[in-house]
Amino acid sequence: MKVLIVGSGGREHAIATSVKKSPKVSKIYCAPGNAGIGQIAQCVPIGAMEFDALVKFAKETAIDFVIVGMDDPLVGGLVDAMEEAGIRTFGPRKNAAILEGSKAFSKDLMKKYNIPTAAYENFDDADAALKYLETASFPIVLKADGLALGKGVLICNTKEEAVEGVKSIMLDKQFGTAGNRMVIEEFMTGREVSVLSFVDGKTIKTMTSA
Repeated sequence: MKVLIVGSGGREHAIATSVKKSPKVSKIYCAPGNAGIGQIAQCVPIGAMEFDALVKFAKETAIDFVIVGMDDPLVGGLVDAMEEAGIRTFGPRKNAAILEGSKAFSKDLMKKYNIPTAAYENFDDADAALKYLETASFPIVLKADGLALGKGVLICNTKEEAVEGVKSIMLDKQFGTAGNRMVIEEFMTGREVSVLSFVDGKTIKTMTSA
């Protein structure tokens, strides 16, 4: 089996390391990969967001299975593009990846279906967000709506910090276009746990919590 892994970080390195252990796998490619991944897979100079080039490569190389590790191509719809080309691919489709790609969308979804979540408000306008802070309780959490490499969350202990945070996210674009919209959320204390599951539409297999 020929496997193509899409991404260039530690996540993809870990995936490649695990895939290499399978006796079913004869060849591993990674696009674009990195020096570390290059020790266990053949790196291909194609960017993770170059969907047409990735699909073309997968077809020409007769890739049997694609694993998309990075968030950006998942949110952008790479899985959809691969599946449309008839290539088996692991990862959420675009309409599911939006749960990771938009915090505002995710919060609204949780509210709609009564899934417990911290109290929040979404904002498209910095002035409206600043006005909201006038009556908010502190500490408070500010979140850039889009993907920000895990850095788009600010915990603000005072109103002054929060005001600067809103300006940084929405006006100064500290996190780029991820800050075009933002979530202001209730600050909660407690133990943080990540629970990941594999889902195929019918079956759920839950991994060990982290």
